[in-house]
Amino acid sequence: MQSLQAKNIALILRCDNIAHFFMTTINCKGKLIDLSSPKVMGILNITPDSFFDGGRYQRESAILKQTEKMLYEGAHFIDIGAYSSRPGADHVSEEEEKQRIVPVVSSVLKHFPNTLISVDTFRASVARICVQEGAAIVNDIASGNLDPEMFATVADLRVPYIMMHMKGTPQNMQQNPQYDNVAKEVLYYFSEKISKAREAGIDDIIIDPGFGFAKTLKHNYELLNQMELLHQTGLPVLVGVSRKSMIYRLLDISPDEALSGTTVVNTIALLKGIGILRVHDVKEAVQSIEIVTQLNAQTTS
Repeated sequence: MQSLQAKNIALILRCDNIAHFFMTTINCKGKLIDLSSPKVMGILNITPDSFFDGGRYQRESAILKQTEKMLYEGAHFIDIGAYSSRPGADHVSEEEEKQRIVPVVSSVLKHFPNTLISVDTFRASVARICVQEGAAIVNDIASGNLDPEMFATVADLRVPYIMMHMKGTPQNMQQNPQYDNVAKEVLYYFSEKISKAREAGIDDIIIDPGFGFAKTLKHNYELLNQMELLHQTGLPVLVGVSRKSMIYRLLDISPDEALSGTTVVNTIALLKGIGILRVHDVKEAVQSIEIVTQLNAQTTS
């Protein structure tokens, strides 16, 4: 099967993405954002059970304080999530997810009206109501696999779409994930998803390889090592490794101690040409971008 996948990757990408091969900009609420210069997406989890910051941002005052901090430190986007996608996370109903996230989107935009909000959801109805409230991007961990209405909804909303690689659901994704070649299989996954998204009418697409989602520690580092393969899609790549188990378990530390490791992995990803860093710690990510940008300027001068 893998040999068939390998043969199909180039054909699908060539036929479907040739017109988009040099795409580096996305349109957020009428503003073109150039991702050839890497940007930072600050994470705002409003869940009670996220692996690192679960429960920290439940009150409006804490939410607004953290949003202000991330924007001040240089976040270009704020990614708001109301459904924890950590391995084995509790299932949250659609109605509860809406009750959690909609007031937060509204409040953030009331106090910081120029904020570009990314809504982290795999549900089309949640994506729609948040965009109607003013969100600018849909960030879907399931790439439409958990809601058949997602592609059509995003196309109708005319917003950029982040599609992530994952097998299964957050509840079962870490139950013995297997790959022959993780990087090539992730690339093939995206080649198919991009084709379907284009057919649905989605213009601006960002891909996320899904570090920590249906991948072992070894898979994560194999994928990081071969990330250049994802540039064959011609699309911006988002990397979200912030304080994840691929860092803290490798180093035998806690998520609270994983900032230095996160910065190292983020820097490696930047050197491999990614467009967005999704992080809990904005200041350090911005500093990594400044250093790598300066390094790249020296090599091209």
